Amino acid sequence: MRIGLQIPSFTWPDGDRGIGSRLAEIGRTADEAGFASLWVMDHFFQIGVVGEPDEPMLEGYSALNYLAGVTQRAKLGTLVTGVIYRYPGILVKTVTALDVLSGGRAYLGIGAGWNEREALGLGVPFPSTRERFERLEETLRIAKQMWSGEVAPYRGAHYRLEEPLNSPQVLSRPHPPIMIGGMGEKRTLRLVAQYADACNLFTYGGSDLIRHKLGVLRRHCEDVGRDYEEIERTALGTVNLAQDGMTEDGVIGLCHELSEAGIQHLIFNMPNVHEIRPLEAFGEKIIPAVARL
Repeated sequence: MRIGLQIPSFTWPDGDRGIGSRLAEIGRTADEAGFASLWVMDHFFQIGVVGEPDEPMLEGYSALNYLAGVTQRAKLGTLVTGVIYRYPGILVKTVTALDVLSGGRAYLGIGAGWNEREALGLGVPFPSTRERFERLEETLRIAKQMWSGEVAPYRGAHYRLEEPLNSPQVLSRPHPPIMIGGMGEKRTLRLVAQYADACNLFTYGGSDLIRHKLGVLRRHCEDVGRDYEEIERTALGTVNLAQDGMTEDGVIGLCHELSEAGIQHLIFNMPNVHEIRPLEAFGEKIIPAVARL
């Protein structure tokens, strides 16, 4: 099992002036500790499960390019890009730039988007759920085409690209892994089976729910003729390594449980990540222990 780190909050003791230096320290430490991946949210307002809307929130791809400059090994991506925030051709160019500048370490994490408040707050159209999923599927097709090198015009119901040229081309081969985030059984997991290299589920429902969702994904793969084992199975959860939180052995036990449920890449966020010591603890004990799972 691989371990990733999500950084969903930038509300740290040093205030706004200290965000850059603290983020660099977190990124370097996680990279050196052996975290396989680093992730930020693609939000513009802080979300309710993490904090208040007016708390500091960095634009996702700017933060990832910054992290690319202070790390050497960890993969980099958003959990996950809201498809409504960027035109598909621009999004592909954005992820391509991250991939090139990081030496081939980008993911394209993507989903239909859900945060109506931040969209309307910043003047971004927020269409119906059905239309957002239609736009998501078109964007997945456009990404695959642009990363294949094909420059033929694209004609869709929502997007028309006359010349989808992508130069420089990505370093990742055949392209940055496409991760679709979400637990929806009818549309989201179906799109994973059709287009994605990875799924991203949530750990909040425990291992039984993970098993159920992966079973749904397996059936979708059978329906579309896809090899289920080609898809990287990831999940996102929270751990608090602290005196009044989880122990290192407790985290290892959780990893073991989710590995048995089928998860291969477990991504954690940590409320006290800015203290740095939790990252070091992962590198010293947890990551080596779960690498054998």
